[in-house]
Amino acid sequence: MLCAVALLLVVIPVAWIVGGVADRALAHFRFSLITTYPVGNVGGLLNSIEGTFVIVLGVLILAGLIGVAGGVYLAEYARDGRSQILRGASEVLAGVPSIVLGYVGLVALVEELHWGYSLYAGIIVVSVLVVPYVTKTTEVALRNVPTSYREGGEALGMRSGHMLRKLVLRPALPGIATGLIIAAAISVGETAPLLLTVGYNEKSPTFGLHDSPIGFLTYNVITDYNQPSNFLHQRANVAALLLIVLVLLLIVVARVIVMTTQRHSPDRPQRVGKATG
Repeated sequence: MLCAVALLLVVIPVAWIVGGVADRALAHFRFSLITTYPVGNVGGLLNSIEGTFVIVLGVLILAGLIGVAGGVYLAEYARDGRSQILRGASEVLAGVPSIVLGYVGLVALVEELHWGYSLYAGIIVVSVLVVPYVTKTTEVALRNVPTSYREGGEALGMRSGHMLRKLVLRPALPGIATGLIIAAAISVGETAPLLLTVGYNEKSPTFGLHDSPIGFLTYNVITDYNQPSNFLHQRANVAALLLIVLVLLLIVVARVIVMTTQRHSPDRPQRVGKATG
C-alpha cells in the first residue's frame, strides 16, 4: 500500500503537469506554429525544432563516444587506484551545476577562443554535462555481465578486444542504451548552458564553427512566455508541449531498444525457462 501511495505521488504531479501543458498548447493550436520560421514576434518554431534535434544528435555522438569509451575503460581496463580517482572525478563533474558549465563554455569557447555564440560550443558544453551519466551507466552495465562470459572467452583463446565486442558488450547494450537516452533527455531540456554558448537565431542551423547561433525550444519557453503578447504565450506553450513529446518519444525509443537487445541479457534463458515451465 505504501508503495502504491509513493507511485501515486509521482504519477499525479506528472499527469497534472502534462495535462496542463497540453491543454494550454492545444487550446489554440495551429500547424503554422511548427511549420514556419519566426520573424520577430510572429511566426512559428521550425528553427527551434531543427536546432533542438541538431543539438541532441551532436551530444549523442560526442558524449556517446566519450562516455561509452570511459565506461568500458573503467569496467575492463582501469586499475583499482586509477579507477577510484576517475570515478570520483566523474561524480564531481556530475554534481557541477549546468549554469556553471555554461559560464565556463562562455569564457573558454565563446570569448577566449573567439568562437562567438555557436552550435559547437553548445554541443561541447552539454556533452561535458552528460558524459558522467553515460560513463556510469556503461560501467554498471558491463560489470553486471557475468564473469563466466569473460572466462569462457578466455578459455576459447579469444583476444580481449574481440571478447569485449562479441561476449560482453551485447548483454550490456540495454544499460548502455539507457545511459544514452538519459543524455538525450537532458540535452532536450537544458536551457542555461545553451543560452550562454549557443545564443539564438531565427533561421536554420548553419553548422558554422564561428558566430553561428541557432534556435532551441527551451529558449522559446522561457523567453516567449515573458513577453506581453498572447501569441507569444501560445508559442511558448506549444514549445513546452513539444519538449514533453520529445522526452516521451525518447522513453519509447529506450524501451524498444531494451526489448530488442534483451535477447542478449545474461538471465534471459532463466526467464524463458520459467515462462515455459
